[in-house]
Amino acid sequence: MGFLLNSFVTLSVIPVVPFMIVYFIGTGLKKEQKKTVLLAMDVTTLFLFLSVSALFNNLFNSGFGFYLILIIVLISAGLIGSAQSRVKGTVDGKRLLRAVWRLSFFFLGTFYLLFMLIGLIQYISQAM
Repeated sequence: MGFLLNSFVTLSVIPVVPFMIVYFIGTGLKKEQKKTVLLAMDVTTLFLFLSVSALFNNLFNSGFGFYLILIIVLISAGLIGSAQSRVKGTVDGKRLLRAVWRLSFFFLGTFYLLFMLIGLIQYISQAM
């Protein structure tokens, strides 16, 4: 059990690693490249949630990072679901979940890079 926990923590610290693992396994199994990339994005989003919330908590001395991300995702789901309802008259839960999850990948990836850069700058400035 300790091995699984340590592996999960390691993959959360560097979320590029799970993306690459899933991508290379998918291409090794000769899956369609588009589907492989989308699957890698889906798997990596979970690790980005944990990583970005930890970086947020560390940078801003807070314990609210995970909850803030969760609130933003829920609001996004509500907005996308509302738009889907207005356009099509009904909400397709599977498409809604997929859209929110993929948008989360994009925004969390962006915030991961931003928070890593800010953290690196803070670390360097404190070392000098």
